[in-house]
Amino acid sequence: MSDQYLTAVKERNANFDGKFYYGVMTTGVYCKPSCPSRPALPENMRFFETIEQAQKAGLRACKKCKPGQGDRLLEIASFIENRADQKITLDDLAKISNLSPHHIQRKFKAAYGVSPKQYQNGLRLKNFKAALKDGDDISGAIYEAGFGSTSRIYEQIDGRIGMTPAAYRAGGKGEEISYAIRQCALGLIIMAATDRGVCLVHFGDSEKELIEHLTQEYPHAIFNQTKPSSALSNWIDALNDHISHGATKPDIPLHLNGTAFQIRVWRFLMSVKEGELLSYKEQATRMGEPRAVRAVASANGRNNIGVLIPCHRILRANGSLGGYRWGLERKRALIEGERKKG
Repeated sequence: MSDQYLTAVKERNANFDGKFYYGVMTTGVYCKPSCPSRPALPENMRFFETIEQAQKAGLRACKKCKPGQGDRLLEIASFIENRADQKITLDDLAKISNLSPHHIQRKFKAAYGVSPKQYQNGLRLKNFKAALKDGDDISGAIYEAGFGSTSRIYEQIDGRIGMTPAAYRAGGKGEEISYAIRQCALGLIIMAATDRGVCLVHFGDSEKELIEHLTQEYPHAIFNQTKPSSALSNWIDALNDHISHGATKPDIPLHLNGTAFQIRVWRFLMSVKEGELLSYKEQATRMGEPRAVRAVASANGRNNIGVLIPCHRILRANGSLGGYRWGLERKRALIEGERKKG
């Protein structure tokens, strides 16, 4: 086992973070396997299964890799997940993690892409939507999810349901969604939006196919083909210029609709720079979820807003294109277009 641990330290393998810690006896510190510091000589190292063991040996935490911090963040996330329907304050999280409220707020957002409160709201929204689909009445679903009142759900869901609770349960009944279709360099493209932002961007080979995608997502909504002078018309024209002519990607308001984890994945994708390519494993590792490669890839595949959420920048570990819900030729063309601009 020590040979495996030595190899993990030498390679700075983040997959072993949390599985063991190594102490440098000459400096009196203990580190995570992925620590960026120059590894010590093997004869000066000792391995520990837990932080407590390292501390009992008289070692202090490394200031560079900060061992245990990620574990405490996982503790916090687990605490929130198990009490999503309850009121949780930063002081509550501070008590169970021995971290300051300010530290929790800053580090949790850096690791998860959202604040602890937003993370809890995402879980509540997921539970709320599940309750609606299971047939619960509106008020029952609201209280079961922990929102407390009808007004609180609108304050806290951050636009991620895309419609009123009643409309969502009825497949979008009564919700107004505008859409526009254009011909671009990659074929036909449809963009749809609620009054809070773009909720769908799809590619297709026919208008019929694209409209079917939209109506399957919101089967009972009221659809309006947008007017030429509308904001949505300007948005899709700007996106077309980006795809077809290499213009700067437009900054368009998005209306994300997914689970807390999916939204976190999509927000990460929006942070990947144009021309940068990552593997699914690299994406999961950067998100602090090195063991969740499949879950991350699945969330990528559920992306409903093409290009504006650039899931095309994620490849397989061997450099092959992997999957893309709108076809590998489109994925290849998007990557090539960004590479030429770079």
